[in-house]
Amino acid sequence: MPSITSLIKDSLNLCFPHHCCGCNADVVSKHELLCVECLHNLPYTGYEQIIENPVKHIFTGRMPLQLATSLLYFTKGNIVQKILHELKYKRNAAIGKYTGGLLGIKMRESGNYSTVDALIPLPLFPKKEYKRGYNQAEVICRGISKETGISVVTKNVVRQRPTETQTKKHRTERWENVAGSFTCLYPESLKHKHLLLVDDVLTTGATIEACASAIASIDGVKISLATIAIADK
Repeated sequence: MPSITSLIKDSLNLCFPHHCCGCNADVVSKHELLCVECLHNLPYTGYEQIIENPVKHIFTGRMPLQLATSLLYFTKGNIVQKILHELKYKRNAAIGKYTGGLLGIKMRESGNYSTVDALIPLPLFPKKEYKRGYNQAEVICRGISKETGISVVTKNVVRQRPTETQTKKHRTERWENVAGSFTCLYPESLKHKHLLLVDDVLTTGATIEACASAIASIDGVKISLATIAIADK
């Protein structure tokens, strides 16, 4: 015979159904963000296991990187696009921390990221962060930090001017749009540290490159990067 607690839970789920962030199907527990099928179908890259991978190769000749990875493949209409849409436009911070945790687990299991000293979320311009409600990259960092124990450093590397959306810009236009838009307020605190820049999705890499340029000249600094997804060309 079902308990009173289970009956109450079933009633709440019926009246206030909780949905999978990937396919919108009902999920049994309110603590679950993705259903079993969506979890099974996540398009993992496996790049965290490979030092010389396609993510790192994007930046060859552009900036020196120790390590680089993306957790998932992003294609138009796939589950990853839906997840990131929830994170960026639906105020679903929980899915950002959740996928950040998945990335953190992969990083920890690979053993390649054990020398990282701090996570640096790519900053948003304050007005944009206020409008969105949070910085999605920082939310992802919190998930990574929970699984790896690596500290998150905010309010040091900042975006000093607003930029237009990169979505419909070509490669050169993207770089021109973000060039010089980042600065480091306290470079002394980052000396001789291995820093992991974190963002939601990697396309041309222009924004990450612009952010890295703000810290690349700091004495002894090493730079790596990680994103939840890498976009198909």
